[in-house]
Amino acid sequence: MSTSNPTILEVTDLHVGYGKVEALHGANLKVGAGQIVTVIGPNGAGKSTMLNAIAGALPTSGVTRGKVTMLGHDLAGVAIEARVARGMCLVPERRELFASMSVEDNLLLGSYRRYKAGEDDYADQMPVVFDLFPRLKERRRQQAGTLSGGERQMLAVGRALMAKPQLLMLDEPSLGLAPLIVREIFHIIMRLKQTGVAVLLVEQNARAALQAADYAYVLETGDMTLEGPAAELANDPKVIETYLGLAKKTA
Repeated sequence: MSTSNPTILEVTDLHVGYGKVEALHGANLKVGAGQIVTVIGPNGAGKSTMLNAIAGALPTSGVTRGKVTMLGHDLAGVAIEARVARGMCLVPERRELFASMSVEDNLLLGSYRRYKAGEDDYADQMPVVFDLFPRLKERRRQQAGTLSGGERQMLAVGRALMAKPQLLMLDEPSLGLAPLIVREIFHIIMRLKQTGVAVLLVEQNARAALQAADYAYVLETGDMTLEGPAAELANDPKVIETYLGLAKKTA
């Protein structure tokens, strides 16, 4: 992957195994500053496992080898909380919101680390989040558990942005959402570039992911099988046949 953008994240020869089963076989990828990089592939390919390994969120049964660096610093042995402090945020597939708390309070929880660090402006990303997600501003006093699926996804992303991350990792943001809402979520993901945050997007919806991303990787059964500029992969015959189907020809 060639890019003039400074490298935010670099993964080198990453292996992840559970017992005798290896779920990820020597993955390599890079994410540059201000880029959207996507990893597409079928269910069970190892995409979420890779994100969790990068974030330091693997269960204790997981065995990892390889190298993960952020801004040139090796993250070996660095706890998940310390990775967040260094500017890494993961929005998990399950979203993990606090249903009985208001939208605004869920957002403020995203800036808790900054508050604990004594940053007086710990809530300064709230206007940015409300600009990206006007519906969250409208529902700021509403309990998170009363939101629609699309609104909950917006809240999960907004909460991560409150931490002012340099790298935002999104795990299947379109999962379980209606097509119109998926389109809206991906438009917002593309707008994130304007905030300067780098995005690593793991997604089964290959069409939407390739339209949003600058660079793309294909992960199949634990192996990176293809990579290149997202626009090129969107026109690759194998990607069209396997992930985009006939709709590509009529889109």
